Amino acid sequence: MGTAVVPSSMEVSIPLGDQKDDGFADRPNLKDLDAGALFVLKSRGSRWHCGYHLTTSIVAPVLLSLSFAMSLLGWVIGVMCLTLGAVVTFYSYNLISLVLEQQAHLGQRQLRFRDMAHDILGPAWGKYFVGPLQFVICYGAVVACSLLGGQSLKFIYLLYKPDGKMQLYQFITMFGGLTRLLAQVPSFHSLRHINLASLVLCLAYNVCALGGSIHIGNSANAPPKDYSMVGSQVDRIFGAFNGISIIATTYASGIIPEIQATLAPPVKGKMFKGLCVCYSVIVTTYFSVGISGYWAFGNQSKGTILTNFMGEIKPLLPTWFLLMTNIFCLLQLSAVAVVYLQPTNKVFEKKLADPKMDQFSTCNVVPRLIARSLLVVVATTVAMMLPFFGDIMALLGMFGCIPLDFILPMVFYNVAFEPSKRSFMFRANTTIVVVSLVLVGISAVASVRQMALDAKTYRLFANM
Repeated sequence: MGTAVVPSSMEVSIPLGDQKDDGFADRPNLKDLDAGALFVLKSRGSRWHCGYHLTTSIVAPVLLSLSFAMSLLGWVIGVMCLTLGAVVTFYSYNLISLVLEQQAHLGQRQLRFRDMAHDILGPAWGKYFVGPLQFVICYGAVVACSLLGGQSLKFIYLLYKPDGKMQLYQFITMFGGLTRLLAQVPSFHSLRHINLASLVLCLAYNVCALGGSIHIGNSANAPPKDYSMVGSQVDRIFGAFNGISIIATTYASGIIPEIQATLAPPVKGKMFKGLCVCYSVIVTTYFSVGISGYWAFGNQSKGTILTNFMGEIKPLLPTWFLLMTNIFCLLQLSAVAVVYLQPTNKVFEKKLADPKMDQFSTCNVVPRLIARSLLVVVATTVAMMLPFFGDIMALLGMFGCIPLDFILPMVFYNVAFEPSKRSFMFRANTTIVVVSLVLVGISAVASVRQMALDAKTYRLFANM
């Protein structure tokens, strides 16, 4: 019996007509080979590799802003939102996994979010809504990582040269050079070792943030511990929704189907185990950093806890400690940026690469090198031009992260499995969708308001 490469299973060759546990029963059409899926989303990973990818896509240095989010919410609501965010997203990502497994059993293994929307909700949903939305969010994450990476480098520079004259855009360019190098890693699966290092790094700067907060909170230099809400009633209301938005987006991924596509068949149960690996890291880091930072600094918590560590007059921690923490953050940001480049790489390699040729042939390597380098250069340029990109990303996150991670998984499940409208599952999913839609609307208003307040400081290539 002859063999052929099945596009939906990437480089896993199976006999024509044979059936697999995950439903790879459809006969391949060589004309439909997708070079992006074939080369970027190789199905070779284990549950551990899946856990590494998931952790890097979710757990990033943005978690260092959780103490600030809690300062906008207070102890009770803050801890409640942290808990609900973990529970709802773990549930949501498992629903995506179940839908993907069901579709695979039906002979339609889906590799991307847009494939799920296309097959479950209709072609227009995949082409005009989910596909563009995911592209903007993922590429926006690359820009945000470039900006944060540049800021970390500048922070390290100022630690040793407080009167230094180098500008932020110069540090963003340096970080872009590192990202451009890592972007040439050929496939998502090839990132497994980098993402394992990323997992270790996020645990490392979590320990630093936790230790630093406890040390400062118990020291003679500890700031007054005031946990009251500050500002007018309107400011407190909008601040609370900003805090909820920050927590919601820190749990967001937006590339769950792409990560599941990297698993070697049979995939059944592997995604759940990968999520358990990821969420063990999330529970360890999110709660410890958010609670310890808020305990130490109260309503004086800054946008990131590292800013609090610098103090008002002089650093509250040794220079070597701050340097080490920032290096951990900097290195992990490079891994996060490369992970979020994968959906974009997939799109461009589908257009530029030849699936009938070897992945490392000249006609495939040269376009990949040029396309990926240009993607990083453009992201780096945008980050240099818009150092206030965080405000823009907050708005995009409301319209992108929450629909992709809190709304669509529930809709996919209800449409694909058609649970009884009286069942707990249907009602729970519908409730999450409704609450998420309300959150999107109110948080979008809060984000626009914040952008208006910050507009006075907006300037291209600002040295922020």
